[in-house]
Amino acid sequence: MKSALVITTYNWPEALELVLKSVKNQKVLPTEVIVADDGSKEETKHLIEGFQNDFPVPLKHIWHEDDGFRRSAILNLAISKTDVDYIIHVDGDCILHKNFVKDHLASIEKDTYLYGSRALIIEPFLKNLFKNKIVEFSFFSKGIKRRNKNIYLPFLGRMLYKRKNELSRKLRGCNLSYWKADFVKVNGYNEDITGWGREDSELIIRMLNNEILGKRLRFEAIVYHIWHKENSYEKLNINDKIQEDTLKNKSMCCENGIDKYLDKS
Repeated sequence: MKSALVITTYNWPEALELVLKSVKNQKVLPTEVIVADDGSKEETKHLIEGFQNDFPVPLKHIWHEDDGFRRSAILNLAISKTDVDYIIHVDGDCILHKNFVKDHLASIEKDTYLYGSRALIIEPFLKNLFKNKIVEFSFFSKGIKRRNKNIYLPFLGRMLYKRKNELSRKLRGCNLSYWKADFVKVNGYNEDITGWGREDSELIIRMLNNEILGKRLRFEAIVYHIWHKENSYEKLNINDKIQEDTLKNKSMCCENGIDKYLDKS
């Protein structure tokens, strides 16, 4: 089975560098890594080219023009460019625990998406983080908030958490995986959703409407989210309405999705 780790990014090469370093430290590697770039400047391109020289698996850079927050579109475009069976995706501000990929791949089930937790790296620690390029953390590491999300006991999580047919408030798009076939079945991300908010949960609602159930990865598949200023919420009301319509209509597929890229792939 082939897998791809998809990393979204936008104009924060310092954070992306740490994420890619943490990928190189993985105990189990994906088949390939794809950086889904929402319109970053040249510095990000040069950073990725530097990593491509000695990266342990193929590292692709998929980019589109900067036209505001279009995370849905760049994820659809990036995922259309891979022929793998399984997609794992994180955001470019999330450093991976060394067993992150291993944990996702070990938990795969048919008709199931997986979602994990994130510990938080606090703002006062950022100077030290970037200066020393820190990508490994223990339970006792400095600079970590929500330390309970940094407990690594995978056997416990697998005993406690089973598949559920409900949208969890714990779901985060920065730690999510699914079968590519299931993603294509619902037509991927809804590109009517622009600006921050609801793109991941709206996707998952359509998966649930297709009887693709969710399973939480707790005490495993940990990511460490690097503090940053909050994104603009200016389009959140519009995105809320799109998600409400998806719920109300029990939509199984979106119209403005990945299919437009698959036709050209």
